[in-house]
Amino acid sequence: MSILDRMLERAVTRPVSIDPMRTRHIGQIMDIERVAYPKPWSAQVFHDELREERSGRRLYLVARRGTRVLGYAGVMFIDDQAGGEAHVTNIAVHPDERRTGVATRLMVALAKAAVSRGCSAWTLEVRASSHGAQELYRRFGFVPAGIRKNYYEGNTDAIVMWCHDIQSPEYAHRLGELAR
Repeated sequence: MSILDRMLERAVTRPVSIDPMRTRHIGQIMDIERVAYPKPWSAQVFHDELREERSGRRLYLVARRGTRVLGYAGVMFIDDQAGGEAHVTNIAVHPDERRTGVATRLMVALAKAAVSRGCSAWTLEVRASSHGAQELYRRFGFVPAGIRKNYYEGNTDAIVMWCHDIQSPEYAHRLGELAR
């Protein structure tokens, strides 16, 4: 299917919704996970993370069109006396849906959750070779803060990125612009 065909198909189908991840989504998530990562998480890891979500320490979301999962994302909350931080655990989009705004919508939803929880900052690791993902994160205000050598699969570096002051009016404005 060509890019134009996919765009036309999306134009006449249901809009994308961002919803809480449920166990019923894990089969489709695993299909995306296996394509997105050389060493994918297992289905059991997702089940464990959803259990952690019930304790309030995680949030996992899916982007869907109808019943089809287009992508997913997760964040871990780390509470401390300064309001806490959020750590993006993963974000992945089906290859046919990349560069269509799905990742941006998932990130906006994670950011809003971190802000509403009172987090003062959020962080993530991204492959040093993943320039598209780094650009996405920069749009959200993330800046490189360091390198984790051989973080992925023991042979690929990760860039550690941070975004501070997410409770500020300026950050609220940034999220509003990205949500549009």
